[in-house]
Formats: sequence, C-alpha cells, structure tokens
Amino acid sequence: MSTPPPSSDDAAIRALEALVQEIDRSVEELQRARVRAVQLLADRRAGRPWLELVTAEARPLVVESISTVLSALATAGHTWRREEAAALQREQVSINRIAALFGVTRQRISALLKGTDPTG
Repeated sequence: MSTPPPSSDDAAIRALEALVQEIDRSVEELQRARVRAVQLLADRRAGRPWLELVTAEARPLVVESISTVLSALATAGHTWRREEAAALQREQVSINRIAALFGVTRQRISALLKGTDPTG
C-alpha cells in the first residue's frame, strides 16, 4: 500500500517540529539548572546553611526550572502523541494497532483521538 507524501500542512509534522523545539529549549534550560545545582552543591559542601542558599538563589529556582521543563515537555509530547495517532488513523491503521504501537490500551487511544485523554 502506497501512502501519499506528507503535506506541509500536516498537523503531525507541526506537532513533531514543536516537540523538537521544546526538547531543544528544555536541554538548554536543564543545562542552566545543572550549572546552578552544581554551584549550590559546592556552596553547601563549603558549609553554607540551606536557608542562606535558598534565599540567595535567583529566580527561577532550580526546582522551578525543572518543573517548567517537565510541564512544557508533557504538553508538547501529548500534542505529538495525539497528532501521531490521528495521522496513523488517517492511514487506516486500526485503533488496536495504534494502541499496540504506543503500548497503551485501545480505550486510551480512543480517548486521545477524541481529545478526552485524562493524561493530556
């Protein structure tokens, strides 16, 4: 079975491009958080009290940066998963097969495709 080449307005392509951009942003943010965490570790090992370290830390805190990255990746990943499932469905792949490919139940794929997936 031959499938047509993807069009430039393919929602799955846009979602995957957005995911790649978010991964790149996340890597950069996590690198900055790592540098700050290593400095906090060095300061603590040098004997500075936790209260002093936390109150002196510039915003966003390391933990805030990590939370932001996780949230952004979860959002972009969910959008990509939904659009990928929809693209597979447009190629006449069954919901059961999509579920097997994604390692989830067919009910999860149905909810994802209907936009009611509770993990999104």
